[in-house]
Amino acid sequence: MTQTQKPQQPEQPQTPQVPAQYSFLWLSAAIFLMFLWLQDGQQPTVAELPYSQFKEAVASDHVEEVTLRSDHIDGQLTEEGGRAWAENSDSLRFHSIRPPIDDPDLLPLLESHAVIISARPADPPAWQQVLTNVLPWLLFLALMFWFWSYAQRRMMQGGGALGFSRSKAHRVEKQFSKTRLSDVAGIESAKRDITEIIDFLTTPEKYKALGADMPTGILLVGPPGTGKTLLAKAIAGEADVPFFSVSASEFIEMFVGVGAARVRDMFDTARKEAPALIFIDELDAIGRSRGAGFGGGHDEREQTLNQILTEMDGFEGHENVVVLAATNRPDVLDSALLRPGRFDRKVTLELPHKEARKAILEVHVRKVPLDSDVELGEIAARTIGFAGADLKNLVNEAALTAARLNLQKVNNECFEHARDRIVLGEERDAELTREEKEVVAYHECGHAIMAYYMPKADPLTRVTIIPHGMAMGVTEQTPKEDRYNYTESYLTDRIKVMLGGRSSEKLIYGEVSTGAQNDLKEATKLLRRMFGQWGMSEKIGPLGLGVGEEHVFLGREMGQPREYSEHMAELIDTEVQARLIELEKVTVSFLSDHRKQLEALAEAVLVKETLSATEIHDILEGRESQHA
Repeated sequence: MTQTQKPQQPEQPQTPQVPAQYSFLWLSAAIFLMFLWLQDGQQPTVAELPYSQFKEAVASDHVEEVTLRSDHIDGQLTEEGGRAWAENSDSLRFHSIRPPIDDPDLLPLLESHAVIISARPADPPAWQQVLTNVLPWLLFLALMFWFWSYAQRRMMQGGGALGFSRSKAHRVEKQFSKTRLSDVAGIESAKRDITEIIDFLTTPEKYKALGADMPTGILLVGPPGTGKTLLAKAIAGEADVPFFSVSASEFIEMFVGVGAARVRDMFDTARKEAPALIFIDELDAIGRSRGAGFGGGHDEREQTLNQILTEMDGFEGHENVVVLAATNRPDVLDSALLRPGRFDRKVTLELPHKEARKAILEVHVRKVPLDSDVELGEIAARTIGFAGADLKNLVNEAALTAARLNLQKVNNECFEHARDRIVLGEERDAELTREEKEVVAYHECGHAIMAYYMPKADPLTRVTIIPHGMAMGVTEQTPKEDRYNYTESYLTDRIKVMLGGRSSEKLIYGEVSTGAQNDLKEATKLLRRMFGQWGMSEKIGPLGLGVGEEHVFLGREMGQPREYSEHMAELIDTEVQARLIELEKVTVSFLSDHRKQLEALAEAVLVKETLSATEIHDILEGRESQHA
């Protein structure tokens, strides 16, 4: 059975396509010529008078004014009788060519008939007139042509209007990725977790031979400044692979859909460069939970998130691309991001402990000349709660202090000054009266007395009435060691220290001031967490109610049913109020028993403004021995 073949249609001749930029150029030239033609057509016609007729018109008093040039005469005829000389013109203006021979009778003739005379130089050559009139238009058209060509080229290269859909990922080439794991200190457990990722990027065939697939996404979780971005750079540097780094906020644009296009572009580029590493910083900027309620919906962000989920699902087994992401708020991430096959592996980076802080300091002081009195172990012990970025800032501030003092090396005093600037804030000048200084002194000494005598309180470091930052005075305590678990007795003594300033004012002056505002706020917040989250109240019982938790999304907080009743909320409020009143009475009573020590410490701090731990110990112990 044969099939009937359709007759072939004759090929149509193709019309040559004119590039868009040339079409624009021809169109611009046509508009320019039309403009000149319209301007020329709008000019009124001028009467042409022979020179002899011009002199006759002057003799007949029909010429009002003339402009003399070297080769011609322009002028204006009078309203009365002038029309007879300008028969073919719609204007009283006229033009007359002067003979090459000078006419000595012309000026006397014009003056005798009261003609207004003016003179002008000869017109420039024609080429100069063309250059003057046409050149600005040519420059304008050339600029328009360049802009048109540039915009078309960007649109063709960028895949969208002016390249909005191009990814803004910064690629660090192999020879520029110099960060190594030796440059990262204080997070040894995280470094052990990512060693497997480096091995996979370096020798993927070893894992494929065993049928193993590396996780597509790894989520780096930790507080700000703990080294998430630095760790990602170290992975790329150790594996010697292309590194694509982008902040999640750079995907978001005012145009809906642009973020999703940038995600596609970045992942396509990484696939072409495989093995490669993609690093998305601040993932929570686009990875927040969808449908979170008021303030949680955002079409552009959700479309970008959906595109990331789709791209990570689209990885094939042979594509050696690993996606790293960093966030300090894993609790707000969408659950779809954390399911297996996406960011199913988490590497947690905690605040460094004492030995880790010392290791981080050793990394950052490699290029800093240190004096012999600098002991990094002691500095690490006094920087509890510092993240890696804080320690780097500490070293830099110490170096800046040494430079200001014209020192050749950074000494321990520079580190102490740098730590004070970071922890306490910069010293500021405040014109306080004698009475105000005295109130501040008793307030801070009240904190100091409680911190010194409470058995579970953190050790007292210093007391100062020099304003730092927003505080009028500071009582500094430094824990002996890192704490990861807090007992009820420790928290109770901590609240007593907070109430020491207000209680001291009440004891000495019989009234309180506004200086205890932050102390009361922190004490109330801590008590609510003790009773509502940690079950440290006999009346409320061992309940974990989420009291005092901060919600990122208002809609989620409003949408979730409350875990406790109104009666329980009232009971918590009553218990917090009762405990605060009780602890304040205990604090006032304790300070009343140690009033002499309080007054002695206040007198000393008013004189010296700042007292160290040793000076505080000498004053308090000396007063106690005298009292005994």
